[in-house]
Amino acid sequence: MRHDSNTTISRRALLSGAAALGAATALPSFARSEELTIWQQMARNRLLRETNRGGNTALALAAIDTPEPILALDTAYSLELAVRRYEQIVAAGGWEEMPRDIFQLVVGTKRRAVIKLKRRLMAMGDLAEGTRLNDMFDSETDVALRTFQARHGLTVDGKVGEDTFYALAVPADYRLNQLRLNIKRIATLAPGIADQQVVVNIPAAVIEAMDVGQVTQRHTAIVGRVDRPTPILKSRIHQINFNPYWHVPKSLIRRDLIRYMNEDPDYLTKYRIHIYDSSGRELSPNQIDWSTDDAVQYAFRQDPGAENSMGHVKINFNNPYSVYLHDTPAKSLFGENRRFNSSGCVRVENVDTFVEWILRSNGGWDADAIHAVFSSNERLDVSVAKPVPILTTYVTAWANRAGVISFRDDVYGFDAEGRVDLSA
Repeated sequence: MRHDSNTTISRRALLSGAAALGAATALPSFARSEELTIWQQMARNRLLRETNRGGNTALALAAIDTPEPILALDTAYSLELAVRRYEQIVAAGGWEEMPRDIFQLVVGTKRRAVIKLKRRLMAMGDLAEGTRLNDMFDSETDVALRTFQARHGLTVDGKVGEDTFYALAVPADYRLNQLRLNIKRIATLAPGIADQQVVVNIPAAVIEAMDVGQVTQRHTAIVGRVDRPTPILKSRIHQINFNPYWHVPKSLIRRDLIRYMNEDPDYLTKYRIHIYDSSGRELSPNQIDWSTDDAVQYAFRQDPGAENSMGHVKINFNNPYSVYLHDTPAKSLFGENRRFNSSGCVRVENVDTFVEWILRSNGGWDADAIHAVFSSNERLDVSVAKPVPILTTYVTAWANRAGVISFRDDVYGFDAEGRVDLSA
């Protein structure tokens, strides 16, 4: 099945068939499996007992958790090898479409669709060539599927859920186009990387903290949604604000805050947000007409604390977009597959260790000192003694020296546009 290289893959279209399985997939997966003999049932039960799901997840994550950075010339070379492999796959006609009946497959399932899933995982390199193609979802297939999920930035649960089904449904020639585009992006950007560097890869919603060409820390992030994207930029991290006030941007007052107040008149009080007029006089919420845009002319400031939208720390770098990195009280969002929930700023998981890395040139800012300031809710601004270069960029495919290829969705449509010069 051929696709134009600039075609945007529609998640909705690919999943419409899977959603139609609703009634069937509501049943336990084993109830939908083919009839088993008593001996097959015993073998399956033994398989379930002996499959180390946690160990399989660890193996899958180890395949991608290397110190190799995304923006490196070695990565571009690894992508060139990946291109050759995918060119062969495409020249042979690509891979077969994934049938809807692979939806919800999980270890222990015995179904003909398992054979098709194994063939796909083998073609992608997640399952060893020569693996026996029977219809039992065994431990080897569990490791392979979890590796596929890790490579695509998905929750590693060993089940063909919606996001995994979507990623499996993307055709080989579309992936080949991603590989070719990203070789050019990486080859352009890699020579400009500093010895100490922060790289925010937007499609992956991941932050890499780098030292002399190696990743020292890697942090899960939350980046801008499609209608409020995180901008592409280069700057230097120069200041850390501990326990900051949050000054609500006028765009968010208009887009969100007025709506929240109409839904819940106590919203500002609950979240300790104060209103000030142009002379600095504080107003009460009932002095504003929330049925209009009257609120936009006032300043809204949220107190430091657990409810603050920036959490306990804000990380500043000069830029014309008024964006920054910060903590968040909504930690559960870091566990989602699609972490495109912000209004352009970037939220950082395990931000305390990231701040410690940034402030290491200052001295005295170890983990204990940072946690103490967090706990105090004290307002404190610290200038970074050695400002750290930061780059936000857009890479949807990369590979490491072991040949493990990672892909991400083209969330902002840059691949569809064929964009290589991300500064444009």
